[in-house]
Amino acid sequence: MRFLLCLALCFSCSPRFAAARPNVLFIAIDDQNDWIGHLGGHPQVKTPNIDALAARGTAFTNAHTQAPLCNPSRSSLLTGLRPSSTGIYGLAPGIREVEQTKDHVTLPETFTKAGWHTFTCGKIYHDGSIRPSDQKREFNAWAKTGGKGKPPKPIANLPVPDRHPAMDWGPFPARDEDSGDYHIADAAIEALARAPTDKPFFIACGFRLPHVPCFAPQKWFDLYPDATLQMPPVKEDDRDDLPKFADFLHWKLPEPRLSTLREFHEWRPLVRAYLASTSLMDAQVGRVIAALDKTGRADDTVIVLWSDHGWHLGEKLITGKNTLWERSTHVPLLFAGPGVARGARCSRTVELLDIFPTLLELAAMPARADLEGHSLVPLLKDAAAPRPWPAITTHNQGNHTIRTEDWRYIRYADGSEELYDEKADPNEWTNLAKDPKLAATKAGLAKWLPKIDKPPVPGSKSRVLTFDPVTGEVIWEDQKVDKTAKLPTP
Repeated sequence: MRFLLCLALCFSCSPRFAAARPNVLFIAIDDQNDWIGHLGGHPQVKTPNIDALAARGTAFTNAHTQAPLCNPSRSSLLTGLRPSSTGIYGLAPGIREVEQTKDHVTLPETFTKAGWHTFTCGKIYHDGSIRPSDQKREFNAWAKTGGKGKPPKPIANLPVPDRHPAMDWGPFPARDEDSGDYHIADAAIEALARAPTDKPFFIACGFRLPHVPCFAPQKWFDLYPDATLQMPPVKEDDRDDLPKFADFLHWKLPEPRLSTLREFHEWRPLVRAYLASTSLMDAQVGRVIAALDKTGRADDTVIVLWSDHGWHLGEKLITGKNTLWERSTHVPLLFAGPGVARGARCSRTVELLDIFPTLLELAAMPARADLEGHSLVPLLKDAAAPRPWPAITTHNQGNHTIRTEDWRYIRYADGSEELYDEKADPNEWTNLAKDPKLAATKAGLAKWLPKIDKPPVPGSKSRVLTFDPVTGEVIWEDQKVDKTAKLPTP
């Protein structure tokens, strides 16, 4: 009897049992589109570490963000609520400054309250969106990590004085060790080494690349020689079949237009810098995963890697984000660890909103009725399992896109539309919204448009746009622009 009791005690401490309350390694990437090796978004990109991580688990090849902008995307993921449900559309305010979400229990707060040791470094919440007085509520510990730094003078040849300070790219600094993402990886590595062993951990690591400025040491640029660099496909009349309202969503933004990049010969340098920055970031992901493996706790750790939204590099004749098209909504998402099938690829359409309920289920925590996403656990067990829901992305009130495996439908605040056949037209070059043969298809997709569509919350600013259907005015923060005004050319 004593032997059986001892055996039971031994098994109760084993990793197999510990996995009932697994560790979580939560890795975020900033402005990363599908230019990741296993996603095939760019034929030359080199991301061996993320690809190896995908092979350890399940990679979602058709995952999409809830908002094509940092703060609303991260606020949505971490609260489990759609931007259209909260009215958080701009770079401010943060969730604790909004009446609806000020007391909402977030994803990291859930794990903190449940007894996990929680730690964060880098960019998980949008910078400055969580006040110091609220930080311990989210995570037990917040690491201070250095920024990217900047060269003595801008590298990219862009016009002054309109140039935004973040709009720069090129070889800098000289060593990986002097880059911001290297320091973020260092903080995560130290946290993994020091994590208590008497409780599970939730360690969040938020990398800042390939968000502009796209700086990386020269060796990463050398992976992508200019002479053989493949540029994104661009159709010069791509915008001719778009509704005018599409222009408003990315007008008066700091990202230079493709025409500007071409004029100043900076399009190729930007593409090269984005690829180099992605590879530098990938190397830091590899360092963190190696550190996890070194702890001996990898078998008891759920790893989730995601990006907040994508980024255009000339597609649809723009650069930057803030659109409802594929390059801006499609993001990397993968899971690995206990409860996750290895070496699986799932082509079902999923959302970043699904991460919160998925981690609750993997951690054997109760499901929450107030979350708007859906657990991915069925797909983590069987990548071919059915899934009835599309992905929905929102950019300011009234502007939504519905993405299924076959279609993308966009409805703008003024009622104008776009429709793309994603299988036949993956570049989204032909807007089919006016094709009468597809009226039923549009109607079926439109049924998924959010039923709740709140206006911007008080204090909203930076890239917040509203439309007045009575006057036809588009209001961009404090500036009013007539709906029919001629917009700058792309």
